[in-house]
Amino acid sequence: MNTEDKLKALRAEMKKQKLDGYIIPRSDEYLGEYVPESAERLAWLTDFTGSAGVAIILEDRAVVMSDGRYTIQLAQQVDARLYTVEDNTKTPIYGWLKSHAKQNDTIGFCSKFFPSSTIEKNQSELSDNEITLKSVSEDLVDSIWIQKPAPPKAKVKVFPEEVAGIKFQDKLALVAAQLKERGADLCFITLSDSIAWLLNIRGDDIPHIPVALSYLAVKADGQADWFIDPAKMTDEVRNHLGNHVSMHNPDTLDDYLSGLADTQAVWLDPKRTPLWFFEQVKRVGAILIDAKDPCIDPRACKTQAEQNSMRAAHIRDGVAMVKFLKWLEETATNGQETELSVEVKLEEIRAQAPEWRGSSFDTIAGFNAHGAIVHYRASEETSLPITSPGLLLLDSGAQYADGTTDITRTVAIGQPTDDMLKHNTLVLKGHIAVASAVFEDGTLGKDIDALARAPLKEHGLDFAHGTGHGVGCYLSVHEEAANFSARGEEPPKPGMIISNEPGYYEEGQYGIRIENLVLVKESVEEGMFEFETITLAPLDTSLIAKEMLTKDELNWLNAYHTRVYETLAPLLDTETADWLKQKTASL
Repeated sequence: MNTEDKLKALRAEMKKQKLDGYIIPRSDEYLGEYVPESAERLAWLTDFTGSAGVAIILEDRAVVMSDGRYTIQLAQQVDARLYTVEDNTKTPIYGWLKSHAKQNDTIGFCSKFFPSSTIEKNQSELSDNEITLKSVSEDLVDSIWIQKPAPPKAKVKVFPEEVAGIKFQDKLALVAAQLKERGADLCFITLSDSIAWLLNIRGDDIPHIPVALSYLAVKADGQADWFIDPAKMTDEVRNHLGNHVSMHNPDTLDDYLSGLADTQAVWLDPKRTPLWFFEQVKRVGAILIDAKDPCIDPRACKTQAEQNSMRAAHIRDGVAMVKFLKWLEETATNGQETELSVEVKLEEIRAQAPEWRGSSFDTIAGFNAHGAIVHYRASEETSLPITSPGLLLLDSGAQYADGTTDITRTVAIGQPTDDMLKHNTLVLKGHIAVASAVFEDGTLGKDIDALARAPLKEHGLDFAHGTGHGVGCYLSVHEEAANFSARGEEPPKPGMIISNEPGYYEEGQYGIRIENLVLVKESVEEGMFEFETITLAPLDTSLIAKEMLTKDELNWLNAYHTRVYETLAPLLDTETADWLKQKTASL
């Protein structure tokens, strides 16, 4: 079926189900950022491939919505004859339905794909319009998806205790203590990265994030029931978990929930657990406790072992980046390279490390105008040749057996313009303001975010994404922790690893972003916190207007480059080390 045929088929299914509309999210029943090929429902239906978004289908109109990162991508990928596009940070689901659905309309959605809080918020906002959101247990897109890919069955692996820094039994005891404190008998963990962290396991079910798609019920006695496809199990994992964790086929989950007693108290996270679980728990009359996933805060604060392994992974990644940047400088002006070829080359260099396990997200290699598309993804059809002059924005990351990396470098190909120099230096000033911040306990993520934006805002400029997100240890590159954004209400805590990535985007011209990962740690000033930058790779000094930097900013840049050289040079061949010495020379 083509896109128009798919839309017609879905509308026919809506009519059969007596629905006036239907909502399709990017997420699947595990509510993670990435989904397996078998769950790419939004992309299959609409052709939009972004990592966040939702479509709403009515009888006579349809919309695809995402946030500011995907504004340009939406316009390029979505057929304007069939769908309008919206920014869902400005027009949420309920806002669009208020404007386009009719009074008394019934809008369907699959309760396995939405957290409870999302549906509750939207239904509350729609009550005045008498529009009803109706839960269906089986997705309508699945009913029309011909030749749907099979779900993944990758084998689960044990994550070494020497890297995790804590036994999984102790993590289970930590969660069990939280259950007892809240008077809960059990807690359902539905986020795959929480389960991977808690059980000290990893998997390969989805792109980029080493997790096994599954559900886990943790009980107050420290035991757990794991609902996972038995085909994913190995003897190594069974021996690792011993008698602490009982494994069950996912097909038995319905019976497990039905067997809950009305005297049992069940902990569910309304923001991160599918509504379907809430429906089942309420159906049997069990006591419901709404609370945040108990794994999120402890896994965000890395153990000392995790911090050390992440540093090691970033040194390894820094070596790869230096080799790549040297190759890029030597080849970029020959006109033979493209966005895709530089992406392939970078992965080829990273893959030389025995610890390399893959990319931590789809590489963004955006040259000139494509760099202004915040989450651009090059394809055979769109890949631009790298030719002088211009800017190449390269946002990439790797998964290593002992850590996860995420780095962005903006590189001048040929002579940069005055505007490029100005904008890059403003972004750098914001980056340095975050990297060198010393702050009190309780400082919020939005306060750190403001530091990154201040230099740009002095010139009437800004960027349409957050300044920073949490990063896991050989886990999710977008991990929940304190985030640096205008909505960041969580304070950074020691042990958290967060990105520092301000940017500037001149639509149709170029994009600029500078990203390093920082580790939150206690400052030498008593009662204060600061950041340790753990990403190690040179910045393009040909893109820096030195006269725009203060003395302190210049000192930070020179000290950073000195550390990059002293750390990485002993790991490089003589020719590459000499190149790095030149690129990190003090300004």
